[in-house]
Amino acid sequence: MSATILLWSLTAAQAIIVFAMVCAGYRIVKGPRAQDRILGLDFLYVNALLFLLVFGIRTGSTLYFEAALVIALLGFVSSIAFAKFLMRGEVIE
Repeated sequence: MSATILLWSLTAAQAIIVFAMVCAGYRIVKGPRAQDRILGLDFLYVNALLFLLVFGIRTGSTLYFEAALVIALLGFVSSIAFAKFLMRGEVIE
């Protein structure tokens, strides 16, 4: 019984995360300003990270958790680089 509830809840969580990723993709494409597009990219990488974590729980493999960690690190660094580019017009001084 509890395995069935876990399977259904993980499936529902994945569906909701995919919907959130679609919303982020819409913001990236339709965003009126560059700041909106960068915010959509941040939202997209966080949702990709969450999707990998939920998929890792579903399969029981630790490989997905390591991939989520790499996405988190690269996403944070890219967010800082985009913010610096928007503020100053250059990334490397």
